[in-house]
Amino acid sequence: MQGAVLVAIVASIGNLLQGWDNATIAGAVLYIKKEFKLESEPTIEGLIVAMSLIGATIITTFSGAVSDWVGRRPMLIMSSVLYFLSGLVMLWSPNVYVLLLARLIDGFGIGLAVTLVPVYISETAPSEIRGLLNTLPQFSGSGGMFLSYCMVFGMSLMDNPHWRVMLGVLSIPSLLYFALTVFFLPESPRWLVSKGRMVEAKRVLQRLRGREDVSGELALLVEGLGVGGETSIEEYIIGPANELADDQGAIADKEHITLYGPEEGLSWVARPVKGQSSLALVSRHGSMQKQQSVLLMDPVVTLFGSVHEKLPEMGSMQSTLFPNFGSMFSVADQQHKTEQWDEESLQQEGDGYASDAGEGDSDDNLHSPLLSRQTTGMEVKDIAPRHGSGMSMRRNSSLLQNGGEAVSSMGIGGGWQLAWKWSERKDADGKKEGGFKRIYLHQEGVPGSRKGSLVSLPGVEIPEDSEFVQAAALVSQPALFSKELMDKHAVGPAMVHPSEAAAKGPKWADLFEPGVKHALLVGVGIQILQQFAGINGVLYYTPQILEQAGVEVLLANIGIGAASASILISALTTLLMLPSIGVAMRLMDISGRRFLLLSTIPVLIASLVVLVVANLVDMGTVVHAVLSTVSVVVYFCCFVMGFGPIPNILCAEIFPTRVRGVCIAICALTFWFGDIIVTYTLPVLLNMIGLAGVFGIYAVVCTLALVFVFLKVPETKGMPLEVITEFFAVGAKQAALD
Repeated sequence: MQGAVLVAIVASIGNLLQGWDNATIAGAVLYIKKEFKLESEPTIEGLIVAMSLIGATIITTFSGAVSDWVGRRPMLIMSSVLYFLSGLVMLWSPNVYVLLLARLIDGFGIGLAVTLVPVYISETAPSEIRGLLNTLPQFSGSGGMFLSYCMVFGMSLMDNPHWRVMLGVLSIPSLLYFALTVFFLPESPRWLVSKGRMVEAKRVLQRLRGREDVSGELALLVEGLGVGGETSIEEYIIGPANELADDQGAIADKEHITLYGPEEGLSWVARPVKGQSSLALVSRHGSMQKQQSVLLMDPVVTLFGSVHEKLPEMGSMQSTLFPNFGSMFSVADQQHKTEQWDEESLQQEGDGYASDAGEGDSDDNLHSPLLSRQTTGMEVKDIAPRHGSGMSMRRNSSLLQNGGEAVSSMGIGGGWQLAWKWSERKDADGKKEGGFKRIYLHQEGVPGSRKGSLVSLPGVEIPEDSEFVQAAALVSQPALFSKELMDKHAVGPAMVHPSEAAAKGPKWADLFEPGVKHALLVGVGIQILQQFAGINGVLYYTPQILEQAGVEVLLANIGIGAASASILISALTTLLMLPSIGVAMRLMDISGRRFLLLSTIPVLIASLVVLVVANLVDMGTVVHAVLSTVSVVVYFCCFVMGFGPIPNILCAEIFPTRVRGVCIAICALTFWFGDIIVTYTLPVLLNMIGLAGVFGIYAVVCTLALVFVFLKVPETKGMPLEVITEFFAVGAKQAALD
């Protein structure tokens, strides 16, 4: 995973520059207002700080749609260029108006980085460590703040501090960011797949994963192009074909699915669970004991929660699916690759796309996991005649004997498997009808206790000492399944090339799909609450807040002035954030996003209450300074463990690929509007109601946030992005029924 980690580190430099800018302006504004005589004009002072937020808001309005059009990487390159230009203009700044213009340009760069870096990391990171890597922007931002505060503190000790130099230094690290984005960062593989550029996507995935075989994940990325559709939750018992028997010892059940692995002659059978399992109950009835105890609990939260309760722990760096079967679903005997399956190869339409009958193979193996390649010596026949830009597939006729279903599958990360099944049955008139479905599989239960969990299932008899698992499955129509082609070639399934789906572009109607709407509610809601919890207002004005709280008392004996002392305290505060973020990075994929939010928000509330009390009760100068400083430090450290990184992580995870850019832009707009309001109004609020009133408002908002997270925010750790969006679709439709 070294490739994905390095790419995430480089991408997060954009957030380091944002943190650098936040801290620099917080220190420099102390000197800016003196030079331009703004002590009596808090509105202009607030505007100097908020102008970068206005710029970020402006560019965010179209950054999502543009990133879906030109890609994620070009937008990150543009961000580095804007950072560089803004640093040069701030270094010049002869008056307030030029400074405001520079801050606006700076905001453009910040807006692109903050909006697209989490998306880029989510689309390139393995699901097992996606939370860890997507916490890097928070770590980089706090690291940039610390370095910047150290620089500002050193300059504040000078007789005549130069605020223009403080702000202009931003151009130096932005040059490094530009070089790395141009020469090192690859394009997002999910974006490449959405444009039908399969060859490039495969090469990027091979680089990111450090292995040649990425066909399973590449196929998953193609499935992620779908939005909406009917999805159902099913459960199967999977075991060796010669062991999983019914009362008659046969496996001729018409509903069984045959799975073929890499070892010749070995096969497994997946049989649907007849009873109602706990996971299925959530899907069908939207209720479990946990939800029944909380009247307003969102069915989406309950559904995700039941998955994490039933499935093995997914927080570690390893996949735990079917450990005793090894690569049970792997595709056997990959053949020599002779044909490129990419947008550029559409000129070969007359020859069609390669099937797996010895004619060659597609460059990305996209079709290879669709149906098993087991060579049995039996007749092999077409189930999908070759069609212009369609994808031909062949199967063994033996796989469909007895009305069963043929499936092949491969790992897609986080312990999940991607599979397709093709089934044929006769209707009442004796006419054959088929169905082509995509399934996401994941083992249920805890390894080592499988038999005990299955003994009570109706209609299932398990032999002694047998190996089997119980698996949950999300079953839906494949993303590239074409009903038009199906009507034309009714003998079997057909799939269109991703470039055809990409040519249509994102559909705005997709935003109104139940799952997308539900995800937008979660994303927008948590962004609003994060901003009105007041973190950015506190960060921007930390030196002034601490100066007003009397921190100079703590450092007066050293001979450091009030302004320098407040900047030093801010530097130490951001330094303490870094270990806290390190803890969050470790726990993000183990304990999960929801757990961290529910654990840290109460601490935020407590620290804010202490700040309110410290500013209302006369405790003496020293006690007041100590309580204020400790409370602010605790607030920051807990914030960066939960409420800081997690809203952006969630927003980058919960939307389908085709509308991810647009939805992220909507959430980011909410983020920036809230940021502008909080930052611009803080100086006014401090003058009107004082620190106690401001922190009292923040405490109330954090309390509302705790309730919102408990009722509405699901746990997404360890799950592939495409599986997360499927669960949102299922849960949202269930919520609509309820």
